[in-house]
Amino acid sequence: MFISSAFAQTAPAAGGGDLMSSLGSMLPLVLMFVVLYFVMIRPQMKRQKESRAMIEALAKGDEVATSGGLLGRITRLGDQHLGLEIANGVEVQIQRTAVVQVLPKGAIK
Repeated sequence: MFISSAFAQTAPAAGGGDLMSSLGSMLPLVLMFVVLYFVMIRPQMKRQKESRAMIEALAKGDEVATSGGLLGRITRLGDQHLGLEIANGVEVQIQRTAVVQVLPKGAIK
């Protein structure tokens, strides 16, 4: 009288989702990685390649700026170090990797 008939419901299968739903959930992650690659990783690799080429192409007499802010003319070249004349008769020895920019000829007076 007061109790109605109860009908059992079938539960959906756990973990048996189709392939499209799992690919759909991975799509945002893949898109984020692709955007990250083209916005951050690729330009950084290009800058490193250009910097490496500039450091390898240094020659005696080039005027350069260092990461410490020194401006000078290269007087000696070594494998890891170079001599930099920052004033008449004043020469310092710095690492090649400290050079950040090659200046145009005549930029240092």
